[in-house]
Amino acid sequence: MVTTQMSLNQLPLGRKAYVSALTFDGTIRRRMLDLGIVDGTEIEPLYKSPTGNPAAYLIRGAVIALRSDVSEKIIVSMI
Repeated sequence: MVTTQMSLNQLPLGRKAYVSALTFDGTIRRRMLDLGIVDGTEIEPLYKSPTGNPAAYLIRGAVIALRSDVSEKIIVSMI
């Protein structure tokens, strides 16, 4: 099985992927974990603002907006 890894902000709209790593520390990392963004979580980008920042993602049944500086530090795998 071939998987492609990329940062979450590079994932095309409508494509589902799974979280494979979080590359930040401290309070932002804790916030992502509290939102349920952990290894293996399925994420799907739904909408992007006209400027591309922020973008809305479907995560565990909730729509969550993330800025690009945060989403670029979430590594996802597409199957």
